[in-house]
Amino acid sequence: MRTTNRSGWAAAAVALVCLGLAGCGNNVSGHTYAAADGSVTIVFASGGTANVTMGPIPVTCTYTQSGKQVNLTCGGQTEILTVGDGTLDGPQETVGHLTKVK
Repeated sequence: MRTTNRSGWAAAAVALVCLGLAGCGNNVSGHTYAAADGSVTIVFASGGTANVTMGPIPVTCTYTQSGKQVNLTCGGQTEILTVGDGTLDGPQETVGHLTKVK
């Protein structure tokens, strides 16, 4: 009986830690997202920097993440992106729908 109770507390603690870390698996840091046609690629590095390639133009940007929302700032303009299950969605006219590739 005691073991089951401890396991329950351990599972609850892990769940709380996951919620505090941007949703367990939804953290973009260290991951790459790309459009299916290769027109947009975003490589999120640790420390809040991202390398964005739109067509042949590479740009170094910054980002912050709060839960499933990522604020990507490039050249003074900020795009709000939403993290899904292996996806990243932004405005259709700029970023569109991206899929995690790494």
